[in-house]
Amino acid sequence: MLRYIYADSLINYPKLAHSMFRDRANQFLTRLGWDVEVNAKGEERDDYDQLNPLYVIWQMPDGTHGGAMRFLPTVERTMVNECFQSLLGGGAVKSPLIWECTRFCLNREASGRIAAALMLAGGEIMENFGIEHFVGVFDARMVRIYRKIGATPEILGSQGRGAEQIHVGLWHFSKEQKQRVISASGVTSRESKNWFRSSFLNQCKKSSPNSKSLHHSEKVHLLHQAADPESRKKRDTNLHPGLAPEVSA
Repeated sequence: MLRYIYADSLINYPKLAHSMFRDRANQFLTRLGWDVEVNAKGEERDDYDQLNPLYVIWQMPDGTHGGAMRFLPTVERTMVNECFQSLLGGGAVKSPLIWECTRFCLNREASGRIAAALMLAGGEIMENFGIEHFVGVFDARMVRIYRKIGATPEILGSQGRGAEQIHVGLWHFSKEQKQRVISASGVTSRESKNWFRSSFLNQCKKSSPNSKSLHHSEKVHLLHQAADPESRKKRDTNLHPGLAPEVSA
């Protein structure tokens, strides 16, 4: 099943959280050889995990991680703007209508259906938060995966050659793409929507009344406000030239 969990609520899912960060270490350090930091628990974490991102996680039947992605709004600190500006010609992507997606990770035993389910979850975030696009950096191996599950991004910039090439891409989620991803994932639209709703309701119940961070009840309120077409029309955008999405009801 899919879970949507803010970083400050991962404490309520210790087995799921530990296995996600462990699988990130396995994928990014062991298999891909990236220059990442792994802690004494065998977990890969970075500075952006400290910014209370929203994680989309596929939970396996035994409660462990099957696959995950991490989301942050581009109006705040993001990896693409701080580490990969060269891919955008020195520009930046900043808009309340665009979120960054990073740390796409799959368990070694994960099937292609889990990758597609994560993309479907991205569509749920877009629909429910009023987001128009996702932006993210990915390497050459992901091109085939995105194409296979029907979620190919628009390439904004590239660097390197062959297997070493990296890209920055912009994703939109059309109705046609959604249907292709649903077919590839084996998840029904009803299941997807129910998992989204239940995740936020559960986090509201578990959030501490004394928490100094934004309460999840407030986050859910903002979620519904963001999805309102009139609210979306009023939001200002500050985009890198040529990246402005169409804002429509």
